[in-house]
Amino acid sequence: MKSVVLLSSGLDSTVNFYEALSHGEVKLALTFDYGQRAASKEVACSQKIAQEKKVLHKVVKLDFFRDFGKSSLVDIQKSLPLKEQVSIDDEQTSQKTARSVWVPNRNGIFLNVAAGFAEALGADTVVPGFNLEEAATFPDNSQGFLDQLTKSFSFSTSNQVKSFCFTTQLNKTEIVKRGLELKVDFKNIWPCYQALDIWCGQCESCQRARRAFEANGLRFPQ
Repeated sequence: MKSVVLLSSGLDSTVNFYEALSHGEVKLALTFDYGQRAASKEVACSQKIAQEKKVLHKVVKLDFFRDFGKSSLVDIQKSLPLKEQVSIDDEQTSQKTARSVWVPNRNGIFLNVAAGFAEALGADTVVPGFNLEEAATFPDNSQGFLDQLTKSFSFSTSNQVKSFCFTTQLNKTEIVKRGLELKVDFKNIWPCYQALDIWCGQCESCQRARRAFEANGLRFPQ
C-alpha cells in the first residue's frame, strides 16, 4: 500500500497513520485547517507525529468552510456542547450534539482533496480516521461512505485511488487497544474540539477518548 493519510492528530487518524505505516509507505500526511477551534493544536500535533516517523507533512487551508456557517466547530459565536450537554451513550442526545458540530460535506471535501494528492504522488489509497461509534451519528464516518467514494475515485483519478480506513469496524476502546499494539505515543495526539493548554475533557470527543483510555487502563491526560 502507498497511501496519503488524513492526519488530524486525533485518536482515530493517528492510529490509522501508524497502521498505514505498518502496511506500506505513507507518501504524505495531510492536515486540514478549515477554521476549526482546534486547528492550531491539530496542526502542531500532526506535524510532530509525522516528523517523528519521517513522513512528509502538508497543511491544507480551506478558508471557505467559514462560509458554510452553522457548525459550532467553526463558528465560535455558537455554543459548543460540553459537560452534561453531552451524553455519549444516549442516541437522542448524540444526534443533537452531532447536528451542532456537523460541518457540511467536510469529509467528502477532505477525501477528494487527498485523492488528488494521492494520484499526483503515485499513491493508491487515501486513509482517513473513522470509527464505528461515531458512524452511528455521522454517516460520513461509515464504511458505506468510503465504498461510495472508492467508486467515485475510479472515475475521477487515473490510477483509481481507493478510500480505506483500518478502524471503521472498531469502537474507540478497541482503537486505543490497537494503538497500544502499534506503540502509538498517545501523548502526541489531540482529540479535543478546543485549542486549550490541555484536552478539555468536556467535549464529546474528549469524553469518548476518556472512556476508551480508561477501559485500557490508561490515565486520561488532564
